[in-house]
Amino acid sequence: MKFRVAREVLADAVAWTARSLPPRPSVPVLAGIMLDVDGSQLSVSGFDYEVSARAEVDVTATEAGKALVPGRLLAEITRALPPHPVEITAEGPRLALVCGNARFSLPTLPVEDYPALPAMPSSAGVVDSDVFAEAVGQVAVAAGRDDTLPMLTGVRLEIEDDLITLAATDRYRLAVREFGWRPESPGTSAAVLVPARTLADAARTLTSGPEIVVSLSSGGSGEGILGLSGKDRQTTTRLLDAEFVKYRAIMPTESAAHAVLPVALFTDAAKRVALVAERGTPLRCEFTPGQVTLRAGGTDDEGQAEERCDVEFDGDPLTIGFNPSFLLDGLAAVHTERARMDFTSPLKPAVLSGVDEPAADDQPAAPAERAGSYRYLIMPVRLPG
Repeated sequence: MKFRVAREVLADAVAWTARSLPPRPSVPVLAGIMLDVDGSQLSVSGFDYEVSARAEVDVTATEAGKALVPGRLLAEITRALPPHPVEITAEGPRLALVCGNARFSLPTLPVEDYPALPAMPSSAGVVDSDVFAEAVGQVAVAAGRDDTLPMLTGVRLEIEDDLITLAATDRYRLAVREFGWRPESPGTSAAVLVPARTLADAARTLTSGPEIVVSLSSGGSGEGILGLSGKDRQTTTRLLDAEFVKYRAIMPTESAAHAVLPVALFTDAAKRVALVAERGTPLRCEFTPGQVTLRAGGTDDEGQAEERCDVEFDGDPLTIGFNPSFLLDGLAAVHTERARMDFTSPLKPAVLSGVDEPAADDQPAAPAERAGSYRYLIMPVRLPG
């Protein structure tokens, strides 16, 4: 194998593929990145039996072939190379890399021991890459991180015709986002559970093209695969074989009071007051007509803070407590200048959602979002008496 390629192109493809490599591989070859040259195309791929990633790059090749090299080391080297074309040659059990005056010789891993990448499932439809990245980012923030509860570490992806619904929860908050897409065939229906970290990383890094192709396998229980492919890149992940919570039954359908918050001002105030909140202690929110008073701390051996913020509030005065981090995560995910928070009682979940602003007269109208396209439910924290 021998080829020549632009440094920036190679470094980008290797870095993207290396993101999916396991930090502690079960067998040594899974720490490798496969370089496969066929014609004028270089395939850079990685696979750990759960997640696969492959990037394709145009190269000038003089000899086709394959080589498996330590992935993280290759990523570090290509990122640090000088701005010159890179020449790579496989020489027996080693890989030679030359870039300007820099020369590297890397050991290779046995190609024959490397598992074959899973085939990309059949295409289910297409979604705008920026819409998909935003939606996944909004929802994945609420996914659990405890691997002993796999059903909470995933994002539920539901397809009903031209609508996709994403949902994630860690038992303390629940995020739901709906958005449109273009299915391959009308009437498509599916529901799968995708590892949240893998989905978030893929959605964030597959935005170089305008669209992402979503592919789903029709395998049996525990064998399903989700595939995502963008411009010159594709990734697959094994689906979680776990039952997701019936989240629609948790989401309140009516409220007794609601507030409209200026997101930036309220977020800054909450961050300041939360500075004195010891780990696990709540941020106290006292809503009255026209304002909210935020408080934290209060015991003799800790700091105290209080700040008022102007809001629109409709309902009887309400005092409710939240985990500051969970509240700030929701505010950051709303992506609108104002947010609405609906309440039923101080001990029942509140729901945060965005407030669409009317377009200015001299601005084109924004595309209409489906009602309730993003909702963030947050459980209150019981306040001390």
